[in-house]
Amino acid sequence: MTHHKAYFFCGIGGSGMLPLALIIRGKGIAVGGSDRSLDQGRTAAKFAFLRASGVALFPQDGSGVTDPEIPVVISTAVEETIPDVQAARRIGAPLLRRADLLAELFNAAPTSIGIAGTSGKSTTTGMIGWILHDTGKLPTVMNGAVMKNFVGDDTPFASSLVGAGEIFVSEVDESDGSIALYTPNVAVVNNIALDHKSLEELRALFRGFVGKSRFAILNLDNDETASLAAALPPDKKRTYSLHDSRADFLAVDITPAQDGIGFMLRSGGADIPVRMQVPGRHNVANALAALAAASACGVAPADAARALERFTGIRRRLEYVGTANSVTVIDDFAHNPDKISATMATLHDFPGRLLLMFQPHGFGPLKLMKDAFIACFAENMRADDVLIMPDPVYFGGTVDRSVSSADIIAGVKNSGRDAYAFETRAQCGEKLLALAQPGDRIVVMGARDDTLSIFAADLLTTLSK
Repeated sequence: MTHHKAYFFCGIGGSGMLPLALIIRGKGIAVGGSDRSLDQGRTAAKFAFLRASGVALFPQDGSGVTDPEIPVVISTAVEETIPDVQAARRIGAPLLRRADLLAELFNAAPTSIGIAGTSGKSTTTGMIGWILHDTGKLPTVMNGAVMKNFVGDDTPFASSLVGAGEIFVSEVDESDGSIALYTPNVAVVNNIALDHKSLEELRALFRGFVGKSRFAILNLDNDETASLAAALPPDKKRTYSLHDSRADFLAVDITPAQDGIGFMLRSGGADIPVRMQVPGRHNVANALAALAAASACGVAPADAARALERFTGIRRRLEYVGTANSVTVIDDFAHNPDKISATMATLHDFPGRLLLMFQPHGFGPLKLMKDAFIACFAENMRADDVLIMPDPVYFGGTVDRSVSSADIIAGVKNSGRDAYAFETRAQCGEKLLALAQPGDRIVVMGARDDTLSIFAADLLTTLSK
């Protein structure tokens, strides 16, 4: 890694920035940062945690950028008009993309495992990180979400883990094209579907990612990843599936439960029972990917399966908030059609109406996936389910607002489903509470907004009254 005495992270509270900043801090390097949410008084607990971790925090007004030798780390969401960027330009401090810094750390590791795909990256990363940690491999883990197994009194926002071993496990992102920066020893691709880019662009990115790896873990149940697998020789891949008996890691006898899911792992001629604490068939697929990746690192499948049974999940992935007056509140990160479909399929394994509150994670994705969102809800909602949507999350900057939540709701209503659009999230909450009846499940869905968890908790509090 290029040596710098310190780094300054612009937007340090972001899901990709915070864990990387903590990994850098864990190497004994000074870290400072700013964040719009800090200035707006949101998610105070997160910034208190950063301070306690030795991170110096500043307003996002350029006042923290004073040394031309300290790189300013930015994400693709950071615009030129932000004062920190302008200050860096003014004093000649280098601007360093978050993805470039992460790729530098990742590519320098003796063993690197990159987890990619449209859906399931954070959970699979957490599963792999936990298995390797639990089996004594001492990995460093870079995730985009909080891993519950590593949460403690001193680490309430454990989206990273600094290990003393040679393995670096990281979620990698295709949405901004930065996946092209990584050269993994082990490349994991869960699935490929329309999200931020066209399928043609995605195919090229994932093909390049897998092509640079020494070993690939690929899902035979997704047509796109199955095509990647078909192009690789047998000694350069391990495959997994819930249906295809040709897979190296196959799940059979899948048994859903309210508090998790069980299955039989069939691999290498042996059947190994697995009982997980996280629900859903999509998590069985994530588990197979994790088991295959651990095997590539020398962990026996039986040992990996035992570790996986102690995996407690990822925050905001079908996270149970609580039940009050026989109404259950669930907090979930689902924000694209694949993730939303997986959430609803998991919940529909059990009785109870779904009251869905989906906050889109931006006007851009809403425009790109308008038809896919409408089809997703129309096909997966049951007759008594209800969908409620506020306007997309927006924290500033320039954006095309030509497609709104009301357009999605209109399409879903035209399909015969019950759906409502409101301007504000507060109005959505009032409607959810007015509709809620014993046996219902309120599901709060959306990404890129930590306050959704606060919103879900507030719903539960109100229900309890």
